[in-house]
Amino acid sequence: MTSFPWFQASDNPYGVAFETVGGLTERIKDALEADFGDVAIRGEVSNLARPRSGHLYFSLKDHEASVRVVMWRGDAQRLPFDLSDGLAVRLVGRLTVYKPRGEYQVIAQAVEPEGMGAAELAFRQLFARLSAEGLFDPDRKRPLPRFPRRIAVVTSPTGAAVRDLLQVTGRRWGGTDVLIVPTRVQGIGVGREIAAAIELAGLAPGVEVVVVARGGGSAEDLGPFNDEVVVRAIAACPVPVVAAVGHEIDVTLADLAADRRALTPSEAGELVVPDAAEIAMHLDRLGQALRHAGASRLRDARARLDALTRGLAATATHDLERRRHRLDRLKTSLDALDPEAVLARGYSLTLAEDGRTVVRDASQAPPGSLLHTRLASGRLRSRVES
Repeated sequence: MTSFPWFQASDNPYGVAFETVGGLTERIKDALEADFGDVAIRGEVSNLARPRSGHLYFSLKDHEASVRVVMWRGDAQRLPFDLSDGLAVRLVGRLTVYKPRGEYQVIAQAVEPEGMGAAELAFRQLFARLSAEGLFDPDRKRPLPRFPRRIAVVTSPTGAAVRDLLQVTGRRWGGTDVLIVPTRVQGIGVGREIAAAIELAGLAPGVEVVVVARGGGSAEDLGPFNDEVVVRAIAACPVPVVAAVGHEIDVTLADLAADRRALTPSEAGELVVPDAAEIAMHLDRLGQALRHAGASRLRDARARLDALTRGLAATATHDLERRRHRLDRLKTSLDALDPEAVLARGYSLTLAEDGRTVVRDASQAPPGSLLHTRLASGRLRSRVES
């Protein structure tokens, strides 16, 4: 095992006095509180938290620095106004060190408002200007593709956001390719990097939707997603954009400009790809419905066919009977006109000597004429005497 020359096992040639981390922190705490004691500072409130204990936790910042502030419940209850993010305040308190994290902080004893902070004012002015341009207009929101073949994710390649999103998309749907467009998501000048990554993602071949993702953080951490260049890059993206920045309570201008907002990167994964299990269940239900509908329609068609068959049979029977009655009437009429039937009733038919000419008048049979008489049964020949 290699040993370092400063740390010999047998002796301490340099006379180094080691102390614990707690001891060092305590010395720093004592020095700070002795040299600074009470402080009076002004700045803008951010990251305000109100736990159930009744204490207030927030940061006080300006354009150069930020310091953590704690206000205990007793002092917080005496505040005559509602403290909120973006409010410019001045406070009186005492400087101390929070030993478990080794961080210095201010214990606020009194706070009074000074108006809106510079950062909050700039944010509101930018929001108003971009709103007037229609960048947040609901009418410009585009629907997400139902079955995207490829999506692009603009995020840090090493953060938890990308891991959560990939886990969700991989579990839900295996038919979508995921393209990671890496970028920093925190730090000075990051806004332009995020905007360039969004532009690159929107132009990537085959990409049908872009996800802009970042995990939770303080208001300062999420600041780049309120940058104007990021908002304009989202609005100009040729494909729909889903913003998944921070947590549910964090709303950035990027969220407002995106076509859809996801509360978390995991929810973004649920929004951009379908659930294979849900699709399978839906298809199964459709198959059952089709089979049921087909069987039902077949039963209905068979019933209608049976009804039509019975109706046609009844109609044909009725029509046949009607035609039979008509034929019987025609036969009776024809029988009445049949010469044979007339002869059968006792009449006779007299023909001239040629056997073809019917004698209808006595002038047709002068004396001495030979006549042929047809009876119902047999024939007679006679000569006219007078």
